[in-house]
Amino acid sequence: MTPVFRFAPSPNGALHLGHAYSALLNQDMAREAGGRMLLRIEDIDPQRCRPEYESQIYDDLEWLGLDWERPARRQSDHIAAYRAALERLAERELVYPAFLSRAAVKARVAAAEAAGSIWPRDPDGTPHYPTEERMQNRLQAQARIADGERHLWRLDMDKACARFGQNLRWTETGSGRAETISADPQVWGDVVLWRWDAPSSYHLSVVVDDALQGVSHVVRGLDLYWATPVHRLLQTLLDLPEPLYHHHRLILDESGHKLSKSIGSTGLRSLRLAGLSPSDIRRRIGLATG
Repeated sequence: MTPVFRFAPSPNGALHLGHAYSALLNQDMAREAGGRMLLRIEDIDPQRCRPEYESQIYDDLEWLGLDWERPARRQSDHIAAYRAALERLAERELVYPAFLSRAAVKARVAAAEAAGSIWPRDPDGTPHYPTEERMQNRLQAQARIADGERHLWRLDMDKACARFGQNLRWTETGSGRAETISADPQVWGDVVLWRWDAPSSYHLSVVVDDALQGVSHVVRGLDLYWATPVHRLLQTLLDLPEPLYHHHRLILDESGHKLSKSIGSTGLRSLRLAGLSPSDIRRRIGLATG
């Protein structure tokens, strides 16, 4: 089978050097493997994604010399596919509606920790969501939803892992050689799969898209390394194929922090206006220019 790679930015800000590294590395690896290169626009969050940023993504990537199969897949055009995946999980009673607000969860955690309890936290340091709603009365929950009460859909992590999460692993090539990595999705608690303010979630939409697009090699930054256990669990629950994973180094700023759209890290557009060429960008991020 022909290897399939993809670069999947979100149009919620300007691309920076970190995006350039990931996009070009995907293309370089695809060419070396004789594979296909796809572009996916992850515009699932209507609160943050903007058409002008999407247009700028295409422009910046073309300037860099990225060559992808047209048209790019836009997540906002495929909501039905994510909804169908959620419904499959619901049929197995692996998801539940979660009604607690962020403020309510924060208060619950603070009270527990003040009383001396140790509240579990995920790899990002975020407290796990309380688990009592896993056992809520289904009819009462449906009535609350019918009344328009805001809610999320969360994965019942314990139930999902008990049924399908034993001995989860993935193949990782980020070190330069293939390694088998054990996956423990329970460190994330009951992750969100669907939001009231945005269709789907990153975790659900990305595994559905990778499967539907036939992606065989997921090449992305180390900041997403610990999301892989959740993705492997969802792939198992939904009977989706397992891609190979390659988590690459991050491009850091002068102070050693990861580049970020939210803090205004140097964008590709600014570097272009400053007179840098695509070859200059490749040299700056440590990729061969040949």
